[in-house]
Amino acid sequence: MYINKSNIHIIMNRVELETELGLELPVQFESYDSYIQEAIVKYLKQLNKIEKQAYTIGKSHLGSSFNVVKSNGFVDWHKNNK
Repeated sequence: MYINKSNIHIIMNRVELETELGLELPVQFESYDSYIQEAIVKYLKQLNKIEKQAYTIGKSHLGSSFNVVKSNGFVDWHKNNK
């Protein structure tokens, strides 16, 4: 379950969230605390079409080794959006 504390918005399951984003969530998404989950969702929502393609390719090619939280894009975005 993902809880957006700033809007008190609850999204009930992974499938609904992935449908909303148009992207698959990272495999380890549920293992992160709610703060990181919220940051991942905000990051993925702001990606443009090319960035979404890069995310999808990276996730596909790296498989279980892919970690969005450690990706350059997420790290840079998170520094500027705390």
